[in-house]
Amino acid sequence: MDIDLTINGRPVVLAVDPRTTLLDLLRERLELVGAKRGCNHGQCGACTVLVGGRRVLSCLALAATVRESVTTLEGLTPEDGSLHPMQQAFLDHDAYQCGYCTPGQIMSAVACVREGRAGSVEEVREAMSGNLCRCSAYPNIVEAVLAGRAAMEGPP
Repeated sequence: MDIDLTINGRPVVLAVDPRTTLLDLLRERLELVGAKRGCNHGQCGACTVLVGGRRVLSCLALAATVRESVTTLEGLTPEDGSLHPMQQAFLDHDAYQCGYCTPGQIMSAVACVREGRAGSVEEVREAMSGNLCRCSAYPNIVEAVLAGRAAMEGPP
């Protein structure tokens, strides 16, 4: 079947098998490898992308059902090549170790801020609870989300 999507601001028209997941489409057909295949059951968050600005576990979403714009980690980078404020915050706060979960963590963190769910350490922990980190970098991830929120919102 043919699908017509907007991915990272660019139109994409492809013929896909109706069973193709959004994760497979992104990684295998479009070579956007930021979203990772972790558990492949929607339990780890490594495959998190934004669809219509909302967090979606791309390993569970069928590409043919996506109707809104998709943003991947690659789509966060501004045209000038600088880092998105949340990406910079993850670097500044050493919020990664092996880095495997980092793209999903960053995408979830961006959504968390946009949802207004990053006002405190407790809120961030709750809002980010669907993203697992096998290296246990959680304290640094929480610090990064709070710092990224401040940078995304700018000065008061």
